[in-house]
Amino acid sequence: MRLPKIGENIDIEQTKKMVDMFMEAGFTYFDTAWAYAGSEDAIRQALVERYPRESFCLATKNAAWINCKTREDAIAQFETSLKQTGAGYFDYYLLHNLGEHRTKVFEDFDMWTWAKEMKAQGKIKHLGFSFHSTPEELEEILVRHPEAEFVQLQINYADWENMAIQSRRCYEVARKYEKPVIVMEPVKGGMLSNPPESVQKILKTANPNVSMASWAIKFAADLDGVMVVLSGMSNIEQMQDNISYMKDFIGLTEDERKVINKAQDELKKIPLIPCTTCNYCAKVCPKNIGISGSFTAMNILTLYNDMGFAKHQEEWLVGGHGKEKASECIKCGACEGVCPQHIKIREELEKVANKIPW
Repeated sequence: MRLPKIGENIDIEQTKKMVDMFMEAGFTYFDTAWAYAGSEDAIRQALVERYPRESFCLATKNAAWINCKTREDAIAQFETSLKQTGAGYFDYYLLHNLGEHRTKVFEDFDMWTWAKEMKAQGKIKHLGFSFHSTPEELEEILVRHPEAEFVQLQINYADWENMAIQSRRCYEVARKYEKPVIVMEPVKGGMLSNPPESVQKILKTANPNVSMASWAIKFAADLDGVMVVLSGMSNIEQMQDNISYMKDFIGLTEDERKVINKAQDELKKIPLIPCTTCNYCAKVCPKNIGISGSFTAMNILTLYNDMGFAKHQEEWLVGGHGKEKASECIKCGACEGVCPQHIKIREELEKVANKIPW
């Protein structure tokens, strides 16, 4: 998703250099997906055609909820991935982005049974899934599908106790069922490479010679049961930085853990909308407004002052989930009557409409 580009096209030559640096440092796990435009083709050119197949691990994903009307459509994604990567088989294959309505699509198409068949044929070595939803739903999936060998979760120190993401609780569910964890979004889409100034001050005071991103990636890598931490690197400099502190990483020191705890405490001081995404409000809203998604986007803007990412989140969490934007609120107040956090929802939606216009 974050490979280097020249204009709108992936920079294959720079990607090759980054692949070489990664492999030379002793790292071997590469993550791509059918849904990441151009990524599988790039991995074929930069990796598969240049290195022995047994020298690396390749992961890709099936997004059956994207434009698939039949089981055959979903299976066709796998065949396309094999063709685009030229890999012959996948070391790790993920049913992609389970959670909410998306989970049901994989069940309706019986994709778990199909994936086990591909594993029996040797086209998939390890089967798992990526997940963005509640710990309760994660547990339901793990109970229903013990054949899942690993889980890919969004984990970073900012989202660890975030009521909308619930990183810690999802991680704990995965560990309860003894599933190795692959970490995605350790730097939260790059935002933790430039956290709020008050957080930067804490981290720089502790060690002025390391990058902001290093704290985030090492936080994730330090957790028990983490198999690999995925870092989307977009240039040579990011690759060099990541290799510098991960090549010989053996865990955080107790002092480093205390520094990250201080950074987390500092984040908590920043005034955010206390939405827990229970979505009771959504059940009574006559206009079908994406209230919790709007609040998540607003909190991102408050924390990181990143309008582009805030808009992206709103478009996905609101528009992408078939909800209406904040400006459609008619101020009826039905939502406030059921909100367990007693949020002044009408006021907050008006702020969202004014600050994050579509």
